[in-house]
Amino acid sequence: MRAVKPAVLARVTAAATFVLLLAGASVTSTGSGLAVPDWPLSYGMLMPPMKGGILFEHGHRMIAGVVAVLILALAIVLARSDASRTAKRLGIAAAALVIVQAGLGGLTVLLRLPPAVSIAHAALAMTVFSLVAAIAIITSDGWRGAERAGASPRVRSLARVALGVVFAQILAGALVRHTGAGLACPDFPLCHGRLWPALTHPWIVIHFVHRLGALAVLLAVGALALGARREGPRVRAGAAVAFGLVLLQVALGGAAVLSGLEPALTVAHHAGGALLLVTTLWVVLWSRPGARAIVAASTRPLASGLGVPA
Repeated sequence: MRAVKPAVLARVTAAATFVLLLAGASVTSTGSGLAVPDWPLSYGMLMPPMKGGILFEHGHRMIAGVVAVLILALAIVLARSDASRTAKRLGIAAAALVIVQAGLGGLTVLLRLPPAVSIAHAALAMTVFSLVAAIAIITSDGWRGAERAGASPRVRSLARVALGVVFAQILAGALVRHTGAGLACPDFPLCHGRLWPALTHPWIVIHFVHRLGALAVLLAVGALALGARREGPRVRAGAAVAFGLVLLQVALGGAAVLSGLEPALTVAHHAGGALLLVTTLWVVLWSRPGARAIVAASTRPLASGLGVPA
């Protein structure tokens, strides 16, 4: 029996983790978070009747179990392979965090969905997804075989800033979701008919901060897309896709509000946020120079001084 390749397992695990994110968003969007009031069992059973909100909540738990096994298996396969030290460390981190994530998921139910725990659960889910996506990228044949020139220092900085802003916006979105502030501004693109609404209620503040965050993401990713126009094809394409996803996210967010938070639209908005996060992560990773490029850059001044080509 042939050993499983880390790159293949990483891609499968990343795809499964994305499905888990969709399942989790479906639980929140349909108000099914307490459809199963106990944990780790469901109504004292391993397999309760799969109907109504139970279908979403218990289905989410079943998918989470599969993903946890895949992530633990990935960490083991990486540890036994010739993968880079970075990939192995990321595998260990993902395995550790998915165990913490399971515990947080249980606490959200047992403590009756406290916003702080629910937001931490959402943030950690995106973190685990990012770790697995990073493993999938750096174990790919393209990554390992590429002599990466990377990108200019300016674009590398823009990519890191964009990644940070996107993650902060995802946290703001989780705050909106788990505090019930999704319709605090019931119109779009204005808020209560104004560009800057009267911030008279905490929910309006939370919702409006999320909208301001969307503007920050648009500016950060837009600057990255403009700056990456003369970079390598992977960096350039990743930045362009990220900017397209931002525009899609704005449209989905507006449509979700105008629809009264239609579950299909809120789940799609959540999925778009996850894809935007890993796309900016893609740009961050591919904008980093490879080892050969770093060595060449470090020896170029010395070689120039000696009069020999670097």
